[in-house]
Amino acid sequence: MDCEMEKLWEHTQNPDLHSEWDLRFTEITYLPREEGEPQRFRYKTNIGFGLSISGTGETAGEIHKRTGERVSSLKFWTKHPLSLIKEGRGYWKYTPAGKEISFETQYDYDTNFGKAGAFADSYLFRPLIGWATAWSFDLLKLWLEKGHHPQLVIKKTVTYWLISLVFFVVWLYQGLVPKLIFNHPEEISMLTALIGDGLDAVLLLKIIGLLEMAFAFVWILPFSKKRLFAVHGVILVGLTVSAVSANPESAFHPFNPLTFNLTLIGLSIAGFLNSSCLPSAKHCKRSRKER
Repeated sequence: MDCEMEKLWEHTQNPDLHSEWDLRFTEITYLPREEGEPQRFRYKTNIGFGLSISGTGETAGEIHKRTGERVSSLKFWTKHPLSLIKEGRGYWKYTPAGKEISFETQYDYDTNFGKAGAFADSYLFRPLIGWATAWSFDLLKLWLEKGHHPQLVIKKTVTYWLISLVFFVVWLYQGLVPKLIFNHPEEISMLTALIGDGLDAVLLLKIIGLLEMAFAFVWILPFSKKRLFAVHGVILVGLTVSAVSANPESAFHPFNPLTFNLTLIGLSIAGFLNSSCLPSAKHCKRSRKER
Protein backbone atom coordinates (compact mmCIF):
# COMPACT_ATOMS: atom_id res chain seq x y z
CA MET A 1 0.00 0.00 0.00
CA ASP A 2 1.39 3.40 -0.97
CA CYS A 3 -0.09 5.42 1.89
CA GLU A 4 0.57 6.54 5.45
CA MET A 5 0.48 3.92 8.19
CA GLU A 6 -2.10 5.81 10.25
CA LYS A 7 -4.42 6.07 7.27
CA LEU A 8 -4.23 2.33 6.56
CA TRP A 9 -4.68 1.54 10.26
CA GLU A 10 -7.76 3.78 10.47
CA HIS A 11 -9.39 2.29 7.35
CA THR A 12 -8.90 -1.25 8.64
CA GLN A 13 -9.56 -0.76 12.36
CA ASN A 14 -12.49 1.67 12.18
CA PRO A 15 -15.56 -0.61 11.83
CA ASP A 16 -17.52 1.89 9.70
CA LEU A 17 -14.64 2.26 7.23
CA HIS A 18 -13.82 -1.45 7.32
CA SER A 19 -17.30 -2.50 6.23
CA GLU A 20 -17.12 -0.08 3.28
CA TRP A 21 -14.42 -2.07 1.47
CA ASP A 22 -14.48 -5.63 2.84
CA LEU A 23 -16.84 -7.89 0.86
CA ARG A 24 -16.86 -10.41 3.70
CA PHE A 25 -18.77 -8.09 6.05
CA THR A 26 -21.89 -6.03 5.49
CA GLU A 27 -21.91 -4.47 8.94
CA ILE A 28 -19.45 -4.32 11.86
CA THR A 29 -20.34 -2.86 15.26
CA TYR A 30 -17.88 -2.43 18.13
CA LEU A 31 -19.20 -3.38 21.56
CA PRO A 32 -18.46 -1.49 24.83
CA ARG A 33 -15.30 -2.66 26.60
CA GLU A 34 -13.29 -2.08 29.73
CA GLU A 35 -9.77 -0.68 29.52
CA GLY A 36 -7.21 -3.42 28.85
CA GLU A 37 -9.75 -5.83 27.39
CA PRO A 38 -9.75 -6.90 23.73
CA GLN A 39 -12.21 -5.03 21.56
CA ARG A 40 -15.31 -7.14 20.94
CA PHE A 41 -17.51 -6.64 17.90
CA ARG A 42 -20.60 -7.98 16.18
CA TYR A 43 -20.59 -8.63 12.45
CA LYS A 44 -23.28 -9.30 9.89
CA THR A 45 -22.95 -10.57 6.33
CA ASN A 46 -25.85 -10.45 3.90
CA ILE A 47 -25.99 -13.59 1.75
CA GLY A 48 -28.95 -12.67 -0.46
CA PHE A 49 -32.69 -13.37 -0.55
CA GLY A 50 -33.13 -11.29 2.62
CA LEU A 51 -30.90 -13.63 4.62
CA SER A 52 -27.86 -12.69 6.68
CA ILE A 53 -25.36 -14.38 8.97
CA SER A 54 -24.24 -12.70 12.16
CA GLY A 55 -21.58 -13.49 14.72
CA THR A 56 -19.23 -12.11 17.34
CA GLY A 57 -15.49 -11.54 17.47
CA GLU A 58 -12.74 -9.80 19.33
CA THR A 59 -9.66 -8.00 18.10
CA ALA A 60 -6.51 -6.58 19.65
CA GLY A 61 -3.83 -4.41 18.07
CA GLU A 62 -0.12 -4.33 18.83
CA ILE A 63 2.45 -1.74 17.74
CA HIS A 64 6.20 -2.39 17.69
CA LYS A 65 7.67 1.08 18.16
CA ARG A 66 11.21 0.09 17.25
CA THR A 67 10.37 -1.28 13.80
CA GLY A 68 7.08 0.50 13.16
CA GLU A 69 5.42 -2.85 12.44
CA ARG A 70 1.84 -3.39 13.61
CA VAL A 71 -0.19 -6.55 14.10
CA SER A 72 -3.92 -6.87 14.62
CA SER A 73 -5.12 -10.29 15.73
CA LEU A 74 -8.72 -11.45 15.93
CA LYS A 75 -10.98 -14.32 16.83
CA PHE A 76 -14.53 -14.78 15.57
CA TRP A 77 -17.35 -17.23 16.17
CA THR A 78 -21.05 -17.69 15.51
CA LYS A 79 -23.90 -20.03 16.42
CA HIS A 80 -25.97 -18.95 13.44
CA PRO A 81 -27.67 -22.04 11.93
CA LEU A 82 -26.79 -21.04 8.34
CA SER A 83 -23.10 -20.32 8.96
CA LEU A 84 -20.56 -22.71 7.47
CA ILE A 85 -17.95 -21.16 9.74
CA LYS A 86 -18.12 -22.20 13.40
CA GLU A 87 -15.14 -20.26 14.74
CA GLY A 88 -11.88 -18.92 13.41
CA ARG A 89 -8.85 -16.81 14.06
CA GLY A 90 -6.42 -14.71 12.07
CA TYR A 91 -4.26 -11.59 11.93
CA TRP A 92 -3.43 -8.52 9.90
CA LYS A 93 0.19 -7.49 9.67
CA TYR A 94 1.37 -4.00 8.70
CA THR A 95 5.07 -3.84 7.81
CA PRO A 96 6.78 -0.60 6.68
CA ALA A 97 8.68 -1.22 3.42
CA GLY A 98 10.36 2.01 2.41
CA LYS A 99 7.67 4.50 1.36
CA GLU A 100 5.08 1.72 1.14
CA ILE A 101 3.44 -0.67 3.59
CA SER A 102 3.25 -4.42 3.18
CA PHE A 103 -0.26 -5.37 4.29
CA GLU A 104 -0.71 -9.09 4.91
CA THR A 105 -3.35 -11.38 6.35
CA GLN A 106 -3.65 -15.01 7.29
CA TYR A 107 -6.67 -16.72 8.81
CA ASP A 108 -8.22 -20.13 9.31
CA TYR A 109 -11.50 -21.44 10.69
CA ASP A 110 -13.40 -24.55 11.74
CA THR A 111 -16.56 -25.54 9.88
CA ASN A 112 -20.03 -26.76 10.77
CA PHE A 113 -22.09 -29.59 9.22
CA GLY A 114 -19.50 -32.37 9.54
CA LYS A 115 -18.06 -33.95 6.38
CA ALA A 116 -20.58 -32.19 4.14
CA GLY A 117 -19.48 -28.83 5.52
CA ALA A 118 -15.79 -29.71 5.12
CA PHE A 119 -16.40 -30.77 1.51
CA ALA A 120 -18.32 -27.59 0.66
CA ASP A 121 -15.63 -25.52 2.33
CA SER A 122 -12.73 -27.16 0.47
CA TYR A 123 -14.21 -26.95 -3.02
CA LEU A 124 -16.46 -23.87 -2.90
CA PHE A 125 -16.46 -21.64 0.17
CA ARG A 126 -12.74 -21.44 0.97
CA PRO A 127 -11.70 -20.54 -2.62
CA LEU A 128 -14.53 -17.98 -2.71
CA ILE A 129 -13.65 -16.37 0.63
CA GLY A 130 -9.97 -16.30 -0.39
CA TRP A 131 -10.87 -14.53 -3.63
CA ALA A 132 -13.13 -12.08 -1.74
CA THR A 133 -10.29 -11.27 0.67
CA ALA A 134 -7.80 -10.52 -2.11
CA TRP A 135 -10.37 -8.56 -4.15
CA SER A 136 -11.29 -6.50 -1.08
CA PHE A 137 -7.64 -5.72 -0.34
CA ASP A 138 -7.22 -4.37 -3.87
CA LEU A 139 -10.43 -2.36 -3.45
CA LEU A 140 -8.93 -0.84 -0.30
CA LYS A 141 -5.71 -0.09 -2.19
CA LEU A 142 -7.63 1.87 -4.85
CA TRP A 143 -9.40 3.82 -2.10
CA LEU A 144 -6.23 4.73 -0.23
CA GLU A 145 -3.93 5.38 -3.20
CA LYS A 146 -6.30 6.91 -5.78
CA GLY A 147 -9.19 8.16 -3.67
CA HIS A 148 -11.78 6.00 -5.45
CA HIS A 149 -14.56 5.24 -2.97
CA PRO A 150 -15.40 1.51 -2.75
CA GLN A 151 -19.12 2.00 -3.47
CA LEU A 152 -18.32 3.83 -6.71
CA VAL A 153 -15.76 1.20 -7.73
CA ILE A 154 -18.20 -1.63 -6.98
CA LYS A 155 -20.84 0.04 -9.17
CA LYS A 156 -18.29 0.44 -11.96
CA THR A 157 -17.32 -3.21 -11.64
CA VAL A 158 -20.94 -4.39 -11.74
CA THR A 159 -21.58 -2.22 -14.83
CA TYR A 160 -18.43 -3.58 -16.50
CA TRP A 161 -19.43 -7.21 -15.97
CA LEU A 162 -23.10 -6.66 -16.86
CA ILE A 163 -22.05 -5.20 -20.22
CA SER A 164 -19.64 -8.10 -20.74
CA LEU A 165 -22.45 -10.55 -19.94
CA VAL A 166 -24.77 -8.79 -22.42
CA PHE A 167 -22.15 -9.16 -25.16
CA PHE A 168 -21.70 -12.83 -24.25
CA VAL A 169 -25.44 -13.46 -24.66
CA VAL A 170 -25.71 -11.38 -27.86
CA TRP A 171 -22.81 -13.03 -29.69
CA LEU A 172 -23.76 -16.52 -28.50
CA TYR A 173 -27.33 -16.02 -29.73
CA GLN A 174 -26.27 -14.40 -33.03
CA GLY A 175 -23.89 -17.23 -33.79
CA LEU A 176 -26.16 -20.08 -32.72
CA VAL A 177 -29.74 -19.19 -33.64
CA PRO A 178 -29.86 -17.29 -36.98
CA LYS A 179 -26.68 -18.82 -38.41
CA LEU A 180 -26.21 -22.39 -37.18
CA ILE A 181 -29.75 -23.50 -36.36
CA PHE A 182 -32.00 -21.68 -38.83
CA ASN A 183 -29.63 -20.45 -41.60
CA HIS A 184 -31.85 -17.37 -41.76
CA PRO A 185 -32.58 -16.29 -45.38
CA GLU A 186 -31.81 -12.63 -44.63
CA GLU A 187 -28.42 -13.59 -43.20
CA ILE A 188 -27.68 -15.60 -46.34
CA SER A 189 -28.93 -12.76 -48.55
CA MET A 190 -26.68 -10.15 -46.90
CA LEU A 191 -23.69 -12.50 -47.00
CA THR A 192 -24.26 -13.31 -50.70
CA ALA A 193 -24.46 -9.59 -51.50
CA LEU A 194 -21.04 -9.13 -49.88
CA ILE A 195 -19.16 -12.17 -51.27
CA GLY A 196 -21.02 -12.87 -54.52
CA ASP A 197 -22.18 -16.25 -55.78
CA GLY A 198 -18.74 -17.85 -56.05
CA LEU A 199 -18.68 -19.24 -52.50
CA ASP A 200 -21.07 -21.45 -50.54
CA ALA A 201 -22.92 -18.83 -48.49
CA VAL A 202 -24.56 -21.40 -46.18
CA LEU A 203 -21.25 -23.04 -45.28
CA LEU A 204 -19.60 -19.68 -44.74
CA LEU A 205 -22.54 -18.56 -42.60
CA LYS A 206 -22.07 -21.58 -40.33
CA ILE A 207 -18.34 -20.88 -40.00
CA ILE A 208 -19.12 -17.28 -39.07
CA GLY A 209 -21.67 -18.57 -36.55
CA LEU A 210 -19.05 -20.77 -34.88
CA LEU A 211 -16.59 -17.86 -34.75
CA GLU A 212 -19.22 -15.62 -33.18
CA MET A 213 -19.96 -18.25 -30.53
CA ALA A 214 -16.24 -18.56 -29.75
CA PHE A 215 -16.03 -14.77 -29.53
CA ALA A 216 -18.95 -14.79 -27.07
CA PHE A 217 -16.97 -16.80 -24.53
CA VAL A 218 -14.12 -14.28 -24.66
CA TRP A 219 -16.43 -11.83 -22.89
CA ILE A 220 -16.71 -13.92 -19.73
CA LEU A 221 -12.98 -14.63 -19.36
CA PRO A 222 -11.31 -12.87 -16.38
CA PHE A 223 -9.01 -10.35 -18.04
CA SER A 224 -9.07 -6.59 -18.58
CA LYS A 225 -11.35 -5.86 -21.53
CA LYS A 226 -10.64 -2.15 -22.03
CA ARG A 227 -8.91 -2.66 -25.39
CA LEU A 228 -11.47 -5.30 -26.36
CA PHE A 229 -14.30 -2.80 -25.81
CA ALA A 230 -12.50 -0.30 -28.06
CA VAL A 231 -11.84 -2.85 -30.83
CA HIS A 232 -15.39 -4.16 -30.46
CA GLY A 233 -16.83 -0.70 -31.07
CA VAL A 234 -14.74 -0.26 -34.23
CA ILE A 235 -15.75 -3.72 -35.52
CA LEU A 236 -19.42 -2.94 -34.93
CA VAL A 237 -19.11 0.28 -36.95
CA GLY A 238 -17.69 -1.77 -39.84
CA LEU A 239 -20.41 -4.43 -39.52
CA THR A 240 -23.12 -1.76 -39.47
CA VAL A 241 -21.82 -0.12 -42.65
CA SER A 242 -21.49 -3.53 -44.35
CA ALA A 243 -24.99 -4.67 -43.35
CA VAL A 244 -26.70 -1.47 -44.48
CA SER A 245 -24.65 -1.38 -47.72
CA ALA A 246 -25.57 -4.98 -48.55
CA ASN A 247 -29.26 -4.40 -47.87
CA PRO A 248 -30.22 -0.70 -47.52
CA GLU A 249 -33.87 -1.60 -46.92
CA SER A 250 -32.91 -3.43 -43.71
CA ALA A 251 -32.38 -0.04 -42.04
CA PHE A 252 -36.15 0.50 -42.15
CA HIS A 253 -37.09 -2.88 -40.61
CA PRO A 254 -38.19 -3.21 -36.97
CA PHE A 255 -35.18 -4.09 -34.75
CA ASN A 256 -32.94 -3.45 -37.75
CA PRO A 257 -29.13 -3.88 -37.75
CA LEU A 258 -28.59 -0.11 -37.73
CA THR A 259 -30.31 0.58 -34.41
CA PHE A 260 -29.22 -2.77 -32.94
CA ASN A 261 -25.54 -2.16 -33.69
CA LEU A 262 -25.73 1.47 -32.53
CA THR A 263 -26.98 0.16 -29.18
CA LEU A 264 -24.05 -2.25 -28.97
CA ILE A 265 -21.63 0.53 -29.92
CA GLY A 266 -23.03 2.63 -27.05
CA LEU A 267 -22.56 -0.28 -24.66
CA SER A 268 -18.98 -0.71 -25.92
CA ILE A 269 -18.27 2.94 -25.09
CA ALA A 270 -19.83 2.51 -21.63
CA GLY A 271 -17.77 -0.63 -21.06
CA PHE A 272 -14.59 1.15 -22.14
CA LEU A 273 -15.27 4.07 -19.77
CA ASN A 274 -15.87 1.68 -16.85
CA SER A 275 -12.77 -0.45 -17.49
CA SER A 276 -10.20 1.68 -15.68
CA CYS A 277 -9.08 1.21 -12.07
CA LEU A 278 -11.06 -1.92 -11.32
CA PRO A 279 -9.96 -4.16 -8.43
CA SER A 280 -8.67 -7.65 -9.08
CA ALA A 281 -7.71 -10.51 -6.78
CA LYS A 282 -4.77 -11.11 -9.13
CA HIS A 283 -3.11 -7.93 -7.86
CA CYS A 284 -2.55 -9.54 -4.44
CA LYS A 285 -0.13 -12.31 -3.60
CA ARG A 286 -2.31 -15.26 -2.65
CA SER A 287 0.34 -17.60 -1.21
CA ARG A 288 3.01 -17.25 1.47
CA LYS A 289 6.71 -17.35 0.67
CA GLU A 290 8.33 -20.49 2.02
CA ARG A 291 10.77 -19.87 4.82
